[in-house]
Amino acid sequence: MKGFQRDDDFTSRHQHLEGLSDEELKSLFWEKIDQIVAPLLTLAHENTSPSIERSVLLRMGFSSIEADGLVDLVIDRGLMGYGAGHVVYLAAQQTGGDIRQAGLELMDGKHWDEVSRILKGGVK
Repeated sequence: MKGFQRDDDFTSRHQHLEGLSDEELKSLFWEKIDQIVAPLLTLAHENTSPSIERSVLLRMGFSSIEADGLVDLVIDRGLMGYGAGHVVYLAAQQTGGDIRQAGLELMDGKHWDEVSRILKGGVK
């Protein structure tokens, strides 16, 4: 675009950076990066998705069909925020059995009341 004049505010915007050493600039850069990334990390730590939870269950030894069913049951009971793997793990702890057996029993409708009580009531 011939004749276009860009309003450049670089000179006014970078004044607070003048006089900083390379080390101070580097430190400021990483401080700003931390501020930018912090909300993303919070989202990752506090949220999950059905696909993530299926992946967790697959790594716990469930088939893809079993994992899909368990995730659906966890969602139906309003426990997704706790994580499907966590639900299965708590069921295993409560029964004294192994994780896979506890998951299969959850699929049969067992242990949901106890797990829900623990998670929603804060009992450990």
